Amino acid sequence: MASRALIFGLVPSSLIVLLSSPAVQAQDVELQIGIIQRYGDRPKDVLTLKAVPGDLLTVRIAEQDGKIKTLTTDTLKLETTVQPLPKPRVEERLVFSTHRSFESAEEQAQYWKSRGIEVELAQPDRWQVWAKRSIYKTPTVLRLLEKNLKTQGIQTSRIETRTLTGLPRATFILNGFKYTRDQIEVTSGKGMIQVDRDNDNAPNRTFPGSLKLQPNAYGNYSLVNLVALESYLRGVVPYEIGTGAPQAAMQAQAIMARTYVLRNLRRFTTDNYQLCATTQCQVYFGTSGVTTATDSAIASTRGLVSTYNDELVDALYSSTTGGITAPFNEVWRGKPRAYLIGKVDAVANVWNLTQRPLSDENNLRDFIKLKDGFNESRESSYFRWQTESSIDALTRDIKEYLQSIGNPLAGFRQIQEIQVMERSSAGRVAKMGIQTDLGVVVLEKDEILLAFEAPNSLLFYIDPIVDASSNLKGYKFVGGGFGHAVGLSQFGSYALGKRGFSYDRILTFYFPGSQIKPISPQITFYREPN
Repeated sequence: MASRALIFGLVPSSLIVLLSSPAVQAQDVELQIGIIQRYGDRPKDVLTLKAVPGDLLTVRIAEQDGKIKTLTTDTLKLETTVQPLPKPRVEERLVFSTHRSFESAEEQAQYWKSRGIEVELAQPDRWQVWAKRSIYKTPTVLRLLEKNLKTQGIQTSRIETRTLTGLPRATFILNGFKYTRDQIEVTSGKGMIQVDRDNDNAPNRTFPGSLKLQPNAYGNYSLVNLVALESYLRGVVPYEIGTGAPQAAMQAQAIMARTYVLRNLRRFTTDNYQLCATTQCQVYFGTSGVTTATDSAIASTRGLVSTYNDELVDALYSSTTGGITAPFNEVWRGKPRAYLIGKVDAVANVWNLTQRPLSDENNLRDFIKLKDGFNESRESSYFRWQTESSIDALTRDIKEYLQSIGNPLAGFRQIQEIQVMERSSAGRVAKMGIQTDLGVVVLEKDEILLAFEAPNSLLFYIDPIVDASSNLKGYKFVGGGFGHAVGLSQFGSYALGKRGFSYDRILTFYFPGSQIKPISPQITFYREPN
């Protein structure tokens, strides 16, 4: 059962402690995972919570006098309906920037903090950096801040305004009485609760621990799962690494997932929980997909994390590197990590980066032609790929992106040329230029993947597609890998596990210089960069 401090959305002081001091003593800490981040964003949103057979749910709500009312049922059906406001309400926020990833957004937030501006990270859809609402509260203050920024030549910030005529309210009926509450806590005797959201393609899922419905920063609700760390891993490992992986790969994934969540507890401070349940964090689907093999991998590595100089590593992983891992700062803005480097993803010596750096376009094209000898060669269908995109499709992509960030070039009519302007040492496209009739749009690092649908990773080259009259019809993207390729390759770990690598050898292969250690007070979870 959740502690009373966690009921009704109070961020526990323990979260602050975790982020500012050495790791907690206990290995099985309680986590706050947003399993449905924006409940109520549909005109009528229905959410059904059920006890497992032979069990009951306990529902706790706050009354007007501040007392906690307790109800019991086997099924709780929540509905949201839009409740009209007495008069329209205008809400404004100052958005500094929009990003594909938390990593880039956090680095940009650090920049604004260094200039003495208080900010917060939010994820209404894509990651954004906002002026902190508790500091910059009024329209006058927001506009003064925006004006000051523009006088300094900063044109990227913008004020977003919306007029609300109604707000979603969560209701449920029990014992013939209709309750309308913004905060609800649900527990069960057996510590398992089934969750089903109507009109959602996802199957019903069962989550360990308790649930909490609470308001978020976007005018609707989040359903948060309060779950012990090791139980949480049971809902991550099967979905992230797969149930057919070698045991060593599963064990490596368990350590990565444990390290990742403990290092990233700060991600959703704005929404009053810690981590999401999607690929923007780690996929977490509860206990519906657990297997004996994945449970064994978790149990055999219980409490173990990956560290570097007694701090948790940035435990990043992706499906497929394409044959070479990417340094942190070649994909995202931010300071490099000594253990996240560009290295050929192979046991054999298939490519010499020193002699043939992939920053050279010709070397990169030759590298992409290689298909054998890499860890992922026979494991991943995304090891090598090729996609084509028409000029019309590319135009739609870039227009949508530019409109979303308020770029003045969003009104262009025609793409005239696309070219790679800069490539990193590990072959990733670091800068891409899009020549339009209004000017050049320059995209950097993972902004490219945010703007264009065609490439599966940043490890690619492009060739124009022209018709018989040499008119530009589109571009062909040829590359390798799927995802950011920083840190561990999941399909690479498959191959290493099959070769007999233990989980610690797999992890030190992808995180050179790192050490596997049990959670202890000597390990720092996360330290803000200087």
